[in-house]
Parts: sequence; C-alpha cells; structure tokens
Amino acid sequence: MSSVNQEEEELPANFTGPKGVINDWRRYKLDSVDQNVPQRKRELLRQMSNPRDDDKERQNRKMSAQEYELIQNEDERCLKRYRKQCMQEMHERLSFGPKFECVHELESGEAFLEVIEKEHRLTPVVVHIYQHGVKGCEQMNSCLDCLATEYPTVKFCRIDAVATGAAERFSSEVLPTLLVYKAGELLGNFLAITKNFNEEFFATDVEAFLNEYGLLPEKEFSACADDEDDAGEVE
Repeated sequence: MSSVNQEEEELPANFTGPKGVINDWRRYKLDSVDQNVPQRKRELLRQMSNPRDDDKERQNRKMSAQEYELIQNEDERCLKRYRKQCMQEMHERLSFGPKFECVHELESGEAFLEVIEKEHRLTPVVVHIYQHGVKGCEQMNSCLDCLATEYPTVKFCRIDAVATGAAERFSSEVLPTLLVYKAGELLGNFLAITKNFNEEFFATDVEAFLNEYGLLPEKEFSACADDEDDAGEVE
C-alpha cells in the first residue's frame, strides 16, 4: 500500500482538510443507512462508501443500470441529510445569546427601561407600544407573535401606552408605535407605523419594513426545505 493511501486511512474522522471531509462523508454515509433497507441494497452502499474493498471479484464485476440508479438515488438523499446536519452543527456553534421565541408583556415603565438597559448587547429589542381599541394595534400584536418564533434571538416586547407612565406622549394618533433598541441605543422610532402598510397587513409586511432599515438579523437556519424534499421522495 502506498504512503498516500496509508496516510488517508490514518486520518481522523474530524480532520478538516479535503481528505478529512471525504472520510467524514464516508463514515456518515455508512452510519446513516437505515437498518430496514434490504441486505442487497446495504451491501451496494457499503461497497460505494468503501472504495478500498479487498474483494477483487466484486470490484471487477460490472454494475447493472438498476444498481447504479439505486446507489445514485441513495447518494443524493444521504448527501442532503449530511448537508443539513453540517449546517445545523455550524449554526449551533455560531449561535450566541439567549433565545426568546415569544412576545414579552411589559407591565410598567420600569420594566420597559430595564429590558432596554440590561438586555444582552448583541440582542435587538423590538418594543410595540399599543392601546386597546386603537386600530392596527391588535393586528400588530399578532404579527409580532409570528415574527418572535421566526427570530428567536430578537426580544419582542409590548407595553400598553398607559403602563409606560408617559401616556401623553403616546396618544392614539401615534399608535401603534414600534421602537427598536440594541445595546441600549435607539435604532428605530416608528410612530403610527401602520401608515406604512395597507389596511390589512401581515407579519411579512412588518418583517420587510424592519429589514429595509437593517433592524432584523438573518433568520435562524431552517431545514424545512430539505424535510419537504425528503418527504416527497419515494423509496
């Protein structure tokens, strides 16, 4: 055996170079094969994942078109799962700060100030100032409920204008109001924000508006597309 092949065999599975990536992929492919898969199919996949098989007769045998298609289809599915796993692991390593995933109700002006001043410096804080009975406020609350699940690293809050202790500053004419903070600094101050939308608006409209000002981070990694592709595949 050549020194190159010997070196490749001795590389650990988490080696970060090109050979390490190939070894990781081969190991993942073998480990991910469903045990319910027929024995013949598993054997073909094992041969594909281990090119240094010592069985010369099996190596020299020509592969049928059916076997080639089977291996190719399984290879694509396995690659999708491998890619999804790598993306999730990378995202977990790069994630920072707390996760919220809901809208927090602030009961007083003191709570309002505390969330602005004491939140993690890298956490955006979006505060909705509303008042019951004012047009657009209830709909804005529903939109933020939706966005809170899609942007769990953003702290979404809401507070009744009266509870702020500065109701005279937040009359019904300027509601609903959205305030956006980060590291204690006011980044966005949007009075009567619904004037920027149609009479009927949705979470995607609010999301697009905030993104125009660069006030939202990138969305959390989602594997929904891959999951849908996997669900649509037929064994």
